[in-house]
Amino acid sequence: MQNKKLDSLIASAEIEFDLKAVFSKAWEMYKSQALMNSSYMLLLLSLQGMVVLYAPQFTLVYSLALAPPLYTGFFLVANKMSGGEKVTYGDYFMGFNYWMLMFSIWLIGQVLVSLGLILFIVPGIYLAVSYMFAVLFGIFGGFSFWNSLEYSRKLVSRNFWQFFVLAVILVLVNVVPAGLPFLFPSGGVIFALWICVSLPVSFMAIYVIFEDLTRDVFSEEEKTSELTHV
Repeated sequence: MQNKKLDSLIASAEIEFDLKAVFSKAWEMYKSQALMNSSYMLLLLSLQGMVVLYAPQFTLVYSLALAPPLYTGFFLVANKMSGGEKVTYGDYFMGFNYWMLMFSIWLIGQVLVSLGLILFIVPGIYLAVSYMFAVLFGIFGGFSFWNSLEYSRKLVSRNFWQFFVLAVILVLVNVVPAGLPFLFPSGGVIFALWICVSLPVSFMAIYVIFEDLTRDVFSEEEKTSELTHV
């Protein structure tokens, strides 16, 4: 039944969202636990920084084995916030309950995106945008890594250009400010403070869109069942 509902949704032409409303809701979610959201993001930046500075040979290992479940924590916390549940700091680490699934989605997704970039760039950009919901389909839909990637691609393809605009906005908001440290001495501090807000909001914006689009597909009962059978 779940797959039929999802197939019906993807076949629909009504795949659209209001960007202003999405970021407004994501901002409110962020503010409800601002200290924990930003402190957790600061922890991730610190871990990444230590790997790059003191163990650069393990950067790839960190990117594939630790980063996926760590960043997935934002989606799990967003889900609890949306359901009006109490959030604890430990909830951010619940992504490790899905470690193998997250590892598979990120590894295969990155390999395909990289191959796409090598093959005339455009296919890589298409896949990079199309896979933005893969992790969410894996967690809340209970799909395998390949079905998660494919359902995400099919959903995004129904209104690719709006999702592409969203991806560009997220890149501009989170990547462009990385040049601040090279512009003036205090730029590094400003960038760190900025990213500790912008990245959590970005993850929550993606969650908001996913939840709104799949609300009739994944009921709260199904979500609860998936979260308790890991």
